[in-house]
Amino acid sequence: MSLPRISLLGTTALLFEAPGGLDLVTQQRIWALARIAQRWPEIREAVPGMNNLMLTFRTLPHVLSTLNTRLLQAWNEAQPMPLEGRCIELPVVYGGEGGPHMQDVVNHTGLSIDDIVALHSAPTYPVYALGSHPGYCYLGGMDPRLATPRRKVPVLSIPAGAVSIGGSQTGVSASAGPSGWSTIGSASMQFFDPHQTPPAILLPGDSIRFRVEKVIQ
Repeated sequence: MSLPRISLLGTTALLFEAPGGLDLVTQQRIWALARIAQRWPEIREAVPGMNNLMLTFRTLPHVLSTLNTRLLQAWNEAQPMPLEGRCIELPVVYGGEGGPHMQDVVNHTGLSIDDIVALHSAPTYPVYALGSHPGYCYLGGMDPRLATPRRKVPVLSIPAGAVSIGGSQTGVSASAGPSGWSTIGSASMQFFDPHQTPPAILLPGDSIRFRVEKVIQ
């Protein structure tokens, strides 16, 4: 059986990487581990990632092996956190100017636009982690038939609200910026507000459902 991997990130943090591939149950255990580690006095912040957890130090551990042992024990005892967060419905306009790479996804998957829209809007997507840029949600649960490789040449700027596919994942841009994913639609939602607490509108354990507002062929 594969074991977790623990490595230092400089002198101020460490990275815990769970064994195996991405799946919801593993991610739910990552959330549980983050909640446990956040209470430890030497930990400043516990930040869930995709299949991993970053711990930043409030005080540098005197004996790192002791912290590693405690972390592994907590992982072995961690029970998957239930999905009890909010579910946000997000209207999406698929295709057209807001979905400039829809045809690329059609060409790669062999699916029609209508099939892509139907498959993409069917699941409820759990928020696995936040990252990339403030408020951006890494989502799980996309139908594998929609998987499309990341673009060989990234796009210099896509707008906030761009709904895109990259590999086996999908997501919504929280702000304008570069992207190597294929954008298939657009939505309107503010994912990050620095004046709120917490500033990110969605958190790990929340969910998104894409509602078809319009399809432009």
